[in-house]
Amino acid sequence: MSRPGFLLSAWPWRSVGYLLTGALAGVLALVGLVTLAAVGGALALVLVGLPLLVVLALAGLPVAWVERRRLALVDLDPAPDPHRPPAAEGLVSWLRTRLREQVTWRELAYTVLFAGLLWPLDALVFTVALLFPLSMAATPLLMATLGEGRETKVLKQWTVTTWPTAFGVAVLGLLLLALGAYVLAVAAGARAELTRLLIADRDGDLDARVVELSRSRVRLVDAFEAERRRIERDLHDGAQQRLVALTMTLGLARLDAPPGPLADQLAKAHDEAGKALAELRELIHGIHPKVLADYGLGAAVADAADRSVVPVDVDLPLPGRFGQAVEAAAYFVVCEALANIAKHSGASRAQVSGGHTGGRLVLEVRDDGCGGADASAGSGLTGLADRVSVLDGRLSLSSPPGGPTLLRVEFPCEVTEVTELSEAADRFA
Repeated sequence: MSRPGFLLSAWPWRSVGYLLTGALAGVLALVGLVTLAAVGGALALVLVGLPLLVVLALAGLPVAWVERRRLALVDLDPAPDPHRPPAAEGLVSWLRTRLREQVTWRELAYTVLFAGLLWPLDALVFTVALLFPLSMAATPLLMATLGEGRETKVLKQWTVTTWPTAFGVAVLGLLLLALGAYVLAVAAGARAELTRLLIADRDGDLDARVVELSRSRVRLVDAFEAERRRIERDLHDGAQQRLVALTMTLGLARLDAPPGPLADQLAKAHDEAGKALAELRELIHGIHPKVLADYGLGAAVADAADRSVVPVDVDLPLPGRFGQAVEAAAYFVVCEALANIAKHSGASRAQVSGGHTGGRLVLEVRDDGCGGADASAGSGLTGLADRVSVLDGRLSLSSPPGGPTLLRVEFPCEVTEVTELSEAADRFA
């Protein structure tokens, strides 16, 4: 509207079309509501158990469908259907889904408001801002045709008897018509924004897309964890078994070979095979440790602490098992933290503590090292923080220069299986 060419653009006419079709659609909506109320009331008397409210609730669906498409006249942003698809096929599932959605009742409220108040306002603005100025601008034509050149009435109120007055009224009508174009645009924009707010909210659509994005990220994490477990199983049952057989064969050949260059080569090959087997086992353990899958997070953390170069105290009483994605993320956070402590901190001792309280799993990793850790400096914690955030968790790091360092991670989760994991973890350690 602030552009100089607004009056010559298509927007005034689009506003006229939006308000005019709104008035027509409002009349149809009013007739439809009255008809549905009458039919629904009659059915409620005949068929006990057919609520009138259900019949009226469905009235908002077609009206909202039309209104979302009418928005394209004055709003270039798309207005997608906010309804969810039913969980199953059939009329009963469709009705159950629609009646449980909040947007269905908002559409019903909008329909009642539209049929009772909004369309008369559309018609009033259309009449005052367009029809009245057009009638004034046509005063000379009306005087020449209907008034036979003698007199005519302006807006059925004022009588015009002279041609100068008729042309003066026409000029005033043209000025009011230009002003009315802005009034029509403002009214149409306000109506469109109200429709957006009630049945096609931009933020609501954005929230739905954010929720779906979060769900897709969780599905990706679950798929990634499933793939990690598959790779670990294939390596454990395939490549590792072959290396074990190769190591045993080389060992037997080494024992049977007479002293000499061949025996030396067999001994060297046997040692290399043993190293390869140890590295493969370490790789398998890093992909998805079997103790985590079989005994849970407590035992896996105790195992990681036992394998750590720096002595680690573990105080992690857990009431049971958690979701696979939560346990895997928590375990790898602890492993990454212990690896960083061994490489960079210079600490003499570390501690892993935490527990499950208030629907949240809390883990804390402390060390008495030199501090100064920076998650943004390529320590590996940035990737872990992204992984934690996918599960709606939080990861925080406190590491002032001189120490100590504290890494804290929280996951919102519930216990999925109640077991005596603390005793299992103690036995495993």
